[in-house]
Amino acid sequence: MRKDIIIPEVKDVYVAAVLEFNEDFNTRDWNAYIINDGEQPLETVIIVSQGYDDKDMTAPMRHTIEELPAKGYAKIEFLEDSILRLDNFFSITYFIEDKLYDKRFELPSNSVVEDNRVQLPVMEKMGVLAR
Repeated sequence: MRKDIIIPEVKDVYVAAVLEFNEDFNTRDWNAYIINDGEQPLETVIIVSQGYDDKDMTAPMRHTIEELPAKGYAKIEFLEDSILRLDNFFSITYFIEDKLYDKRFELPSNSVVEDNRVQLPVMEKMGVLAR
C-alpha cells in the first residue's frame, strides 16, 4: 500500500533569508521568504517554522498563504538575530492542481550571514538559500 502513494518532487520552490533595511527601526534585518520560481501558482501554502539546537528550541510558528502566484514570492517572517545561532527549519506544504507537495528546508546554525548570500530567483535580491 505504501508503494502506491506517489509523492511528487518539489521543484522551483525555495526558502531564503534576505537582509533588508527596516525603515521603522532604522536597522538591517533578516527576513525569511518563500519563492515560487515555477510556472503555476501554489495553493493553500502551509508553513511551519522552528529553530532548535541541543539545548534550546523555539516555539513553532505557523503561517498560511492562500495562493502564491507563479514567479512570485512572499515574506514568511522576521528572523530575530538570536535565533540565527540555531538550526532553523521551514516545513512547506502546498497544492498544485490538487496534488500535495511537501518539503523541509533548513537554514543551518550561523549560516545566515552576508558572506553566504547568492542571487535569488524571482526576487532580484541577494539572500541565503535554505537547503
